[in-house]
Amino acid sequence: MHYYQHHIGDYRKDTSHLTLLEHGIYRQLLDLYYISEKPLDANALRLICARTDEEQAMAMQLLNEFFTKKGDKYFHARCDNEIQLYHGKSTKAKASAKVRWNKNKDLQDANALRTDSEGNANHKPLTINHKPLTNIKPKRAEALEDYFEDFWYKYPKKVGKQEAIKAWKKAKPDILQVIDALNWQIPSKQWQQEDGKYVPNPATYLNQGRFMDEPPTIEAPF
Repeated sequence: MHYYQHHIGDYRKDTSHLTLLEHGIYRQLLDLYYISEKPLDANALRLICARTDEEQAMAMQLLNEFFTKKGDKYFHARCDNEIQLYHGKSTKAKASAKVRWNKNKDLQDANALRTDSEGNANHKPLTINHKPLTNIKPKRAEALEDYFEDFWYKYPKKVGKQEAIKAWKKAKPDILQVIDALNWQIPSKQWQQEDGKYVPNPATYLNQGRFMDEPPTIEAPF
């Protein structure tokens, strides 16, 4: 899911003791939880791009304070509840759309039967004289389309959205792999120089599979 309700009062009550840096890390952990829709593990520090020892230590402290550890996974009760509610609403929307579609189909079948048995004024089939009822597609039919919005929100160069959507559907990338790549690509020297001049267009990025690039290695000094 790429949207969740942020309850400001509850958040401020629970986090008033945090520093600004801790706030930033905690929100990154929450975002990752909602995007992946699953509990966090040791990879969370890498996925939120916690680089320094200080950031990693803070991330672990926040995981232990606000999350519940079960085995090697960190669970968050509020996140789990919001995800469950979201999927409940999505399931109801799909079921409602299916009901509407079945009713429309039944109506079409009934009209077709009347046309065959009774005929109409100019003896033309109903499918020619009348426009067919349009199939109703659920607003959030595919998770893949939802995840594109996560990519679009994070990507620093927002041009050619329609072409990017086509490229996203064609590439079908793993959203966590994309986020992991963007976490090191966005602050990279190449993407930062000359006000982002060398950041590829979103569609190009997806079509070329740039989310599968590997971060540059730093050679240890001798």
